[in-house]
Amino acid sequence: MIQRRLFIARAVLRHLRQDREGATLIEFAIVGPVLILMLMGLFDIAHTQYTSAVLYGAVQKAARDYTLESAGTSATVIDGRVQDQIRAVMPNGATITFTKTAFDDFKDVNEPEAYTDLNNNGTCNTGEPYEDANNNSVWDVYRGSNGLGTARDVLLYTTNVSYPRMFPMFGLAGLPTTVTLSATTVLRRQPFDQGSNQTPAVRNCT
Repeated sequence: MIQRRLFIARAVLRHLRQDREGATLIEFAIVGPVLILMLMGLFDIAHTQYTSAVLYGAVQKAARDYTLESAGTSATVIDGRVQDQIRAVMPNGATITFTKTAFDDFKDVNEPEAYTDLNNNGTCNTGEPYEDANNNSVWDVYRGSNGLGTARDVLLYTTNVSYPRMFPMFGLAGLPTTVTLSATTVLRRQPFDQGSNQTPAVRNCT
């Protein structure tokens, strides 16, 4: 009786060892999650690249519009067009912000206001003289002034966009839940033959 049971058990094990039914399902259970994660990652990268291209194109067009002499009266319309183009390719909940900074010349972009470092500590303080390029009575790390500026001013136009990821794979891949993009361009405003070019007032740091 025992020998018969052993014989049946060996026959069953031999049959199971030779049976290949269901092997594909097990293999897919192992490979499937990785494949799906890779596909979602590729889709996410492709969407980010496409969105970035749309953003840069919209910013370049807006910057050209801002260089026109009449831009001051149509700033809301220009920014609105940029928002419409961006939101057309982004998911709901996207946050869009604009920054416009005017400089006297291209060489001044994102440069600190000039000052005399009398105590050589790398900071404008203790009454050291500085050139107040943006005329706000405070020494600034960037010498530009907020807004469009006037004729011949160099405009630094920046658009920042933040939106939730379209594909729910950030948790598995350790990615942030939001995508942040930024586009910047620099152009000189018209008319080019005018402009104040005033000599900055010399003040003293506190």
